[in-house]
Amino acid sequence: MSRAAIRYAKAVLDLAKDNGSVEAVLNDMKSVKATIEGSKELRNALNSPVIKADDKRAVLRQVFTDGTKETLGLVDVLVDNSRANLLGGVADSFIAEYNKSNKIESATVTTAVALTPELETKVLAKVKELTGSTNVTLTNEIDESIIGGFVLRVGDTQYNASIASQLGKLKREFSNSL
Repeated sequence: MSRAAIRYAKAVLDLAKDNGSVEAVLNDMKSVKATIEGSKELRNALNSPVIKADDKRAVLRQVFTDGTKETLGLVDVLVDNSRANLLGGVADSFIAEYNKSNKIESATVTTAVALTPELETKVLAKVKELTGSTNVTLTNEIDESIIGGFVLRVGDTQYNASIASQLGKLKREFSNSL
């Protein structure tokens, strides 16, 4: 995340707090993040120096028609300052700042298949053990190359309980003992 994106995110968060619309803006930022991550065309349009600022503003206002006044104001400021390409980063930063201010831990678990309720309970227990926090948001990513088990990332801590990792350890042990 760029420093500029973090500054814009903090400013929007402060404005949303002042206006009592933090939850609504949070929902907008989640929507902005998902939309930008899901659309290569939108990312390309925001990054393009050829597309005029007014066209970028029109596209963003059309895509995010239900946005709060804070979110639409952010779009206008970013476009006016030729920083529309930062919108996704600002959304990420806003969510991170919100989580930080509300003491919410964000964890990502990578599994070979979608999480079952049983595995989700185990993962949440591990996150609580690692962080001491009971307020956790969990994101599940699927990567079939880990074969089984899971890889858990909380902040800068990683807990690897994948079968691929265990096989790699065995392979290293065998090659070292030869």
